[in-house]
Amino acid sequence: MNAALPDVPEVRVVGLPQLTSGFDLVERLDLDMHLKVHGPLEPMGGEQLAQLAERISLKGRGGAGFPFHKKLRSVAESAISRGIRPVVVVNGSEDEPACRKDTVLINRAPHLILDGALLVAEALGARTLVVGVTRESTQQSMEAALAERGLSNRRGSVLRARVQRNPVRMVTGAAASLIRSIDGGPAIPPGRKVSASQSGVGGAPTLLSNAETFAQLAIAARIGSERYGNTGLYDEPGTIMLTVSGAVARPMVIEMPTGVPLRYVLQLAGAPPVPQGVLTGGYHGKWLDAATVNEAIVSRNSLDAVGGSLGAGAILPISQDTCPLGESLRVAQWLAEESAGQCGPCYLGLPAAARGMEDILNGGGPAALEALKQVAQAVKRRGACSHPDGSAMFLESTVKAFTDDLAAHVLGNGCGRPVEGVLPLFEGGQVPTGIPGGQGELEAGPSRQKIYVDWTLCRGHGLCADILPEVFELGADGFPTVAQAQVPRYAEAKALRAVRRCPALALRIEEDTRSSAPTRNNLPVLSQGRPQGRGRRALGSGR
Repeated sequence: MNAALPDVPEVRVVGLPQLTSGFDLVERLDLDMHLKVHGPLEPMGGEQLAQLAERISLKGRGGAGFPFHKKLRSVAESAISRGIRPVVVVNGSEDEPACRKDTVLINRAPHLILDGALLVAEALGARTLVVGVTRESTQQSMEAALAERGLSNRRGSVLRARVQRNPVRMVTGAAASLIRSIDGGPAIPPGRKVSASQSGVGGAPTLLSNAETFAQLAIAARIGSERYGNTGLYDEPGTIMLTVSGAVARPMVIEMPTGVPLRYVLQLAGAPPVPQGVLTGGYHGKWLDAATVNEAIVSRNSLDAVGGSLGAGAILPISQDTCPLGESLRVAQWLAEESAGQCGPCYLGLPAAARGMEDILNGGGPAALEALKQVAQAVKRRGACSHPDGSAMFLESTVKAFTDDLAAHVLGNGCGRPVEGVLPLFEGGQVPTGIPGGQGELEAGPSRQKIYVDWTLCRGHGLCADILPEVFELGADGFPTVAQAQVPRYAEAKALRAVRRCPALALRIEEDTRSSAPTRNNLPVLSQGRPQGRGRRALGSGR
């Protein structure tokens, strides 16, 4: 069975290094070594920085791939129109078991990431910088980097900078989760979709992007768009970082120009000469079958064209000796366990999808396959965050990529191959949810509380749905659509408030003795503080 990946696996380079320059000299580039390797970096005007990002076609490297120049201009316009200083957030939360590229950069080249973040903060006139991490190693490296630059969170500082440590959890890496935790709440999505560019940390316009994106911006600002464009493909210039694991001899992080054949990447890591399939983009990604792998090159557009996904930059081949549906089931079960427990598509749908995959493996036949397809379709575009969508995409891709194995399980007695567990998960299949000296346990999942509606008393006032939308939805008649429901752990305080404020006294809370989850009543409260500072120094204003 494949062991969990270390925080900093082996690092390889194809061609000339950019992000990984200096890695052959030291394990970690402190500020002095960083300046020796990369040289100084001059501030840039806001519009100049946006034009640079546009010329190099810089897109977010965390999975979504949103154009960076559009995000930069959107934050600037919002800050100007509202007269509020924006906030800059670096998302270094890398919580998929198969992803390590951002973790490698934070551990080994933290100042390259800070260069890009400080360029953006200067251009936007931001006075707050937050770096979100989830691992002890990344927290230590980034805090050391801030100290080496003399940056702190002290009042009165020109730029207040700090590290926000959250639990290792799939949903923690979502932008909305990170922003919520910075504001003092639990590191889970808020249940409503709000653009961070319009209202992020403390309600201020917030530019949030992942660690590699800021590092790429710092490289481009030093060497210029023309030289940056000399590497890689014309429409996707520069280098890219991938984490390669699964059925390989040497799990590694690789920096390479865009346009390198995928089969060459697999060869570097010691993958099987003819893999049964390759998962691209991580556990919210898509499978490529063996024939398609030979056609693919490493770029966002190329992988999309052949049915794959660049996603979070994870590449995972599996051999011919393992059952691909069984391997995918392990991942599906892990994805279900990663639910924040606050919306039906995630809390109910993903476990049902995992059970559907298990039913197929256990001989459930065509009915089990049809049930899996229906559940996967039902959870899409209905969740509080992108976790249900990404998980459904992974399951649908599994069914599409391994048709022969699927037929063997659905119509016969199975494929006859074992499940080797080559797709890495966390040690013991569990994910740590606490942080020593940090926020403590993630406020997610179900509590031991259930809330009940007494229909003999309910008069359809609707306050319950206003206070507790995670649980109650009003039907066409104005009454709640459920009579009882489990209360998400993070919403216990709101559930109690709904009971107290019901004019008809139609709600009650009882302990659910069947649940083993501990009851928690003291929940963190989101900060309602005002955005820091005021001013109109935003995009186009220069230094």
